Amino acid sequence: MEDFKKALLEYLPSVGIALAIVAGGLLLTLLIAHIAKKAMKRTKIDPSLASFFVHLIRVLCYSLIVLAALSRLGVSTTGLVAFFSAAVAAVALALKDNISDLASGIIILFTRPFVTGDFIEFGNYMGFVQKIDLVQTKLLTYEDTNIIIPNSKITSQEINNYTAHPEMRVKLNVPVSYKADIDKTKRVLLETVRKNELILTDEKHSPVVRLNQFGESSLDFFILCWCDFKDYWTVYFALTEAVKKALDENQISIPYNQLDVHIIDK
Repeated sequence: MEDFKKALLEYLPSVGIALAIVAGGLLLTLLIAHIAKKAMKRTKIDPSLASFFVHLIRVLCYSLIVLAALSRLGVSTTGLVAFFSAAVAAVALALKDNISDLASGIIILFTRPFVTGDFIEFGNYMGFVQKIDLVQTKLLTYEDTNIIIPNSKITSQEINNYTAHPEMRVKLNVPVSYKADIDKTKRVLLETVRKNELILTDEKHSPVVRLNQFGESSLDFFILCWCDFKDYWTVYFALTEAVKKALDENQISIPYNQLDVHIIDK
């Protein structure tokens, strides 16, 4: 019993120092995390990436605190480090797809091909970016549907960021009959475009109407014009309706696919 008390008394200082290491380490971790958070906020880094770095700093600090405290208590940390290394390798192998998404998320947050609030299109997806997480990105479509997409699926495709520029181009294809007068059609279409107050008409964004190609059953014109990003769909639908009405008023017909059969009587 005396030997136990003696060993306990000899061990108590080490326990006290270990507890001091833990307490001081936790306070230091809070301070470092706070400083890192403020520094990242000043650099205007993406919130998701900032949160990831702060969390990583905490995990590293906690790991060092545990190792330092155990070492002070006389516990060998070599085996512990080897065990955690093996555990991390096993988890990484099991979650290889998630790690791919994580790596893609870091790439997105660092290269910033788009940010929260942008309107993007890639593959079959189109919508406003609601949130960029480390493993997935959330989109809100025009149909008011939330879509959650793995980041690796985004970085493997071409991304069209419509919000990269404040102005957005509207392109409208207009087929008309081969009997239509080309100059008259161009004039009618251009006048229709200029009547829309949301369409930009300055020198840099002057609307364009051109004969694009000779179709199988129509002369195919296209209209190119520009508007503010937020007005894109309003302009597109309004212009489509206005063009149809203008062509009808000017007796310019829009043909439909048809087959002419010629019978030759020999």
